[in-house]
Amino acid sequence: MIGAWVAGCMALAWPMISQAEEAKPNITPAPTVAVSEEPLASLARPEYAISLYGDLKYGPEFTHFDYVNPDAPKGGTLLDSSTGSFDTLNPFILKGDAAIGLGLMYDTLLVQSMDEPFSEYGLVAQKVEVPQDRSYATFFINPAARFSDDTRITADDVIFSFNTLIEKGNPTYRQYYASVDHLEKLDDLTVKFVFKPGDNLELPLILGDIPVLPAHYWKDKDFSKTTFDIPVGSGPYMIKDFEPGRHITYVRNKNYWAKDVPSVKGMYNFDTIRYDYYRDLDVERQAFFAGEYYYRGEFSSREWATGYDKPPVRNGNIKKDLIPNHQPRGMQGFIMNARRPLFADHRVRRALQYAMDFQWLNRAMFYGAYQRTDSYFVNSELAATGLPHGEELDILNKFRDKLPPDLFTKPYSLPDYDQENGRRKALREAMTLLNDAGWELRDQKLVNKKTGEPFRFSLMLRQPGFEKIALMMQTRLRQLGIEMDFRLIDSGQWINRLQSYDFDMTSFWWQQSLSPGNEQRFYWSSAAADQPGSRNFAGIKDPVVDQIIDLVISASNRDSLVQRTRALDRVLLWGDYTIPQWYQPADRLAYWNIFGRPSVVPTKGNSMMTWWIDPDKSKKLGKGGY
Repeated sequence: MIGAWVAGCMALAWPMISQAEEAKPNITPAPTVAVSEEPLASLARPEYAISLYGDLKYGPEFTHFDYVNPDAPKGGTLLDSSTGSFDTLNPFILKGDAAIGLGLMYDTLLVQSMDEPFSEYGLVAQKVEVPQDRSYATFFINPAARFSDDTRITADDVIFSFNTLIEKGNPTYRQYYASVDHLEKLDDLTVKFVFKPGDNLELPLILGDIPVLPAHYWKDKDFSKTTFDIPVGSGPYMIKDFEPGRHITYVRNKNYWAKDVPSVKGMYNFDTIRYDYYRDLDVERQAFFAGEYYYRGEFSSREWATGYDKPPVRNGNIKKDLIPNHQPRGMQGFIMNARRPLFADHRVRRALQYAMDFQWLNRAMFYGAYQRTDSYFVNSELAATGLPHGEELDILNKFRDKLPPDLFTKPYSLPDYDQENGRRKALREAMTLLNDAGWELRDQKLVNKKTGEPFRFSLMLRQPGFEKIALMMQTRLRQLGIEMDFRLIDSGQWINRLQSYDFDMTSFWWQQSLSPGNEQRFYWSSAAADQPGSRNFAGIKDPVVDQIIDLVISASNRDSLVQRTRALDRVLLWGDYTIPQWYQPADRLAYWNIFGRPSVVPTKGNSMMTWWIDPDKSKKLGKGGY
């Protein structure tokens, strides 16, 4: 699904440590409601919504999503924070480090529901028409839709947005929309996307996520360049002011045309949202306790366990909550860049798995808060477990001669230092793999048997908290004769080097959705490995992975999607492209007690844009703008 991928393109500000759990929220299931006697995809007529496999939770007369408060008061100020810096207000291009929050300025054609696997409801496009074979998608623009300067949104703007993103935007857009053959303007408010032949059931929904850009604003501007010109948007917020690298403030557009549209009703309740930038994580955390900003996701288990014993927490002015997140947690790990000859051999990558003593880390540094990441779709039914069976096994059998034999006979596992003689076994197994791959110990140094070159590489970091973990890995690797140095760099440099694949090893979190699809090509495909700006940071080039990705994208029902995704997960795991880290199936949130929030938490987790400032609480604490 494109949602997480678009968010990443908007601003590369990925957290690197997993989140946590919650205090008993009211989490409702998402029963499906038939909206017709046959699947929606078979109806070649305009509909108010679309889902991947035809069923929708919300009927045509719905007034708002269940996870919002439609009567939430509007007003007040949300003060928030970010780390690093920014040097552009254009989040759609590869150049620069975009400011946080720019996605608030842009509406999409449709809106994803947060309590269904992959369903979208009307926004800029009030209806969408898709035939049974999904060979095209026609979007019918809401006549009331307006940009922030009150200019009408038309078919020309949608066509401009699509063409501009694939021609001048981040190169990943070009690949992501590659299955679109051409566009047709049917009238001023109607656009038809015609698709190339193929089984890509989610393509109409992918196009529903296109951000709508104003053609008239960009007419005489160079879209491919970074800029500090404040752009015209199509979403609920506009930029009020900013200081490069220090802060940016958004103001709610009180004339926002869609404020009563069911898919956004009850959201975007803050009059003002300001993000202050911090270069130091400890300074940022202390600023929160001082009331400099009001809402904080905590990514350090140590700080969550020991760092919140502060007066405002003890007296109830600051609340701590654990909010369940039923999304797949994705793969968070240390990525080995397989483009580097050092990491090209699978046996070497497998050997380096033994550098991570997770059990010790979890006890000594994480207060037992985490679980080991053992899947690219961990925390979901999409994760491969046990041995393959059913459709998953049928798929893998087609590639049996190209896959490791152990994949069919052993569940994938990671080193366990806590087992009897665990450390000794780990070192022995790692050294056996390295010897088989052409390395040997000479004078306590691991060297290439043929060239005598030492095994040496660098770990690129951007978070100070990871230095202690790097030290532990460094010690383990020295026992194998491997020299690993590590370097902490600033966020902008880290992003530039990541996007150009200029690293040996780094840390990253690939986030996933409940409905994986096209975005998997840009995470793992051979084509993406050579495309700057893709998410295939590991440099994976495996024809088996390519073919299974195609099967995932073409899945015709939910059961098949699950089985095909498990096959993809298993092949990626046995490729050992990362040293998996850790996760927690919930979000740690701390916030000043000035907010109201809905009683229902959707299956995809909390969204701050459904909260609001409570006037009475705000006045009591003197925060929040009331």
